[in-house]
Amino acid sequence: MGLNFKNYNIRINRFIMLQFIQDLTHRLLDFIKDDPVRPEIPKDFRVSDGRMVAALTDEEQNPEAMVCVSFHDFVPENVEGLNKTAQVPTTAIFYTIWSYKSGKGQELLFRAVKGIQEQYPSVTRFVTLSPKTNMARRFHLKNGAIVFRENLDTTNYEYTVAKETPKTEEK
Repeated sequence: MGLNFKNYNIRINRFIMLQFIQDLTHRLLDFIKDDPVRPEIPKDFRVSDGRMVAALTDEEQNPEAMVCVSFHDFVPENVEGLNKTAQVPTTAIFYTIWSYKSGKGQELLFRAVKGIQEQYPSVTRFVTLSPKTNMARRFHLKNGAIVFRENLDTTNYEYTVAKETPKTEEK
């Protein structure tokens, strides 16, 4: 698959950086243990072909927020649907997100969308595979997503318009 985000690092300001991780040995993958949504998904799955982890980090390279992304040409209804990625993906599926600081989950989500758009232009849709919780619903609706589909155990929220984010400096 042509997705190669391994070395994608964008300096957002002097201290904050967005990193796309596909390397199983990357030290930030140790923080997968903190995933409150889907802790059962192993590290190797999260960075296997057609998948990556995005992290917003501080000046010491500590995570402020993390999100796991899988690339498809359809919108999965459940976690099992994440197994089939696409050769030419059109849809980025955000299937878990967590934050260590208030507001950083939102910032990471929009910066990840922008980075994916820049690095992989065939991806034109940004959809979640979210648990059916009030917290997930509030988070996504507050950030401009719409309910794309209600599934048996999940909800797909779609971000139809990426919010503007401040200009970034490439490192």
